[in-house]
Amino acid sequence: MTKITIDHNTKAILDKKDFARLIKILQEQGYTVIGPHIVDDVVSLRPIDSVKDLPIGYEDEQEKGEYSVKKVDCQSYFQYVVGQDNPRRYFMPPSQRLMSFHVDKKQFVIDQGPPQAPKLAFLGLRACDLASIQIQDRVVGYGVESTFRCESDTYYGETRRQSILIAVNCTRPGNTCFCSSMNTGPKAKENFDIALTELRQSFIVEVGSEKGKKLAQKLPLKEASESDLELAELKLQNAAKHMGRQMETEQVRKLLNNTIEDSHWDKVADKCLSCGNCTMVCPTCFCCTVTDSTDITGTKISRTKEWESCFTHQFSYASGGPQRNTIKGRYRQWMRHKLCTWWDQFGSSGCVGCGRCITWCPVGIDITEEVETLRQSNKSLLNSNNLQEVTT
Repeated sequence: MTKITIDHNTKAILDKKDFARLIKILQEQGYTVIGPHIVDDVVSLRPIDSVKDLPIGYEDEQEKGEYSVKKVDCQSYFQYVVGQDNPRRYFMPPSQRLMSFHVDKKQFVIDQGPPQAPKLAFLGLRACDLASIQIQDRVVGYGVESTFRCESDTYYGETRRQSILIAVNCTRPGNTCFCSSMNTGPKAKENFDIALTELRQSFIVEVGSEKGKKLAQKLPLKEASESDLELAELKLQNAAKHMGRQMETEQVRKLLNNTIEDSHWDKVADKCLSCGNCTMVCPTCFCCTVTDSTDITGTKISRTKEWESCFTHQFSYASGGPQRNTIKGRYRQWMRHKLCTWWDQFGSSGCVGCGRCITWCPVGIDITEEVETLRQSNKSLLNSNNLQEVTT
């Protein structure tokens, strides 16, 4: 029974003993709850059935090319940061059968049409992932009336429309996190239905939308005291001050536009494996390919959409062959797109500072270090008036 009046921007207390009720309500409303769950020693986003599926009492450790989880002496529900998974897996599945049909005499007969969009409730999203969803919304034109039909993604749009986003504010940043540099965290600022801040015995619940308001009204919430709110705020301020990484974003677009031929790109290329791990774990990458295949009889045909990567040699294939034949060219294209040319396309950065590309790079390439190296070796250029101007 709700004990206080719930409205937009309401901040209230949910005791941990009542947290299971949140999952139960979502299930009763027909949602598949997607939450953190340890799979093969990695905190992954997977369908969960109860609180017991959460990584309670676990935290992760991340460094360049390193990831591990360990049991700790606490009962925190969300002590971990982020694993390799992110919401993109569910809004844009890695492999998706678009249609299948067979030949019957002289006709094509549809066996399967476009997949039906699921009704998903995301539990435990971090602020950087909320920011990544906003970026993907712009990429596919979700909620943008001017988007051309060929640019939109019906499956994404319908899944996104039906989804509910429950965020958990970060009070313990990871060693590869730099969301505060990108102004995307550690606190969820927008694009959430409900945001939670974990305390020892409870959660601060913040309502961010009408959908979140209706959900919160079904929870046994209590009024938050001033000390509860102050403690939550102190935790978030402390997290912002203790990021594992920092990135100086001032003039970064101008820097990358004027160092295309810098010799440092060769040094990065000597390390890079062009494996595409960074693009597979990045929550804002959206490149994909569509392939048609037939069975051995030639009568059954299917069309499948799959993730693709700009690190693949054939990705930039055009008449005459691939446009980026070298690892140097492919890494430079990826990094410049994230931090520079993304602005020209979508009006924002393509990086949210989640640090996944650093953690899951097998050779430990660090995007924050690469930017800083270019900045330090081009100080005179940055201070000159000869920089190429960047327009959006």
